[in-house]
Amino acid sequence: MKTFDYEAPVTIDQTITLMSKTRGKTLLLAGGTDLLVQLRYSNQDVDLVIDVKGIPELNQINYDEFSGLVIGAAAPCSQIYESAPVLENFPAIIDAATIIGGKAIQNRASFGGNLCNASPSGDAIGAMMSLGAICNVVGSEGVRNIPIEDFCIAPGKNALEKGEMLISIQIPSPRPNSGSHYLRFTPRAEMDIAVAGVGASIELDSDLNKILSARIALVAVAPTPVLATEVSESLVGQKTSGSLLEKAANIAKETISPITDVRGSASQRKHLIGVLTRRCLDIAVKRAVQVS
Repeated sequence: MKTFDYEAPVTIDQTITLMSKTRGKTLLLAGGTDLLVQLRYSNQDVDLVIDVKGIPELNQINYDEFSGLVIGAAAPCSQIYESAPVLENFPAIIDAATIIGGKAIQNRASFGGNLCNASPSGDAIGAMMSLGAICNVVGSEGVRNIPIEDFCIAPGKNALEKGEMLISIQIPSPRPNSGSHYLRFTPRAEMDIAVAGVGASIELDSDLNKILSARIALVAVAPTPVLATEVSESLVGQKTSGSLLEKAANIAKETISPITDVRGSASQRKHLIGVLTRRCLDIAVKRAVQVS
């Protein structure tokens, strides 16, 4: 590991100032569960690491029906899945937060860090994408709000410009008669990376038998997590049934072109996406009925 400078500011303004003054490469540290491993093994030429864990705004979790859920970029998974508003209103977020690493990792790993790491297999990204999350970004040029489906632009690369930082992720309040779920496949139950994953959110009509809206996210099957619009479009306006969900699952697996790597083959990933989409949608529908 090469030597680098370290700063721990306590305000967003201090952080923006530090980033603007540093000529070399600057990295932000929230939980560090990805960053510290990368620093140790990738031999990156980093000049400054800024620890943002001490900034209050980045550790907050707030919810109201008008603004929805706002998760600070540095809030750890354990804080997220212990939050009463999240437990009550956002089951897909709980699904993802409870499977990222083990208990020790969950006390450090953040949804913001998972997002900025821009891994194609990011569980938090898949869950948040299915819920229509917006990424709140601040930099020397001002504020930007980036739809989560536009935030990851390549493996390990995000849409942040030089001098910008992710402050929070904002998720709309759940619609009436809505349900969500995140599901992945890994060889082991925990401490593993997804071979494939699916996030789904659906909204039913007042009779609970027709789908009014849907968002489906696919994970670990492309260079970035994918918002599967074709799958969503196949569901909207249709009555819920096993055959409809099976059709959506087939569309999902036919619209992807995954690669083969050490975790799984392309054909396995296609099969898994079909199975996971069917199961994920089924649970999302059941949750929508239960909360109505």
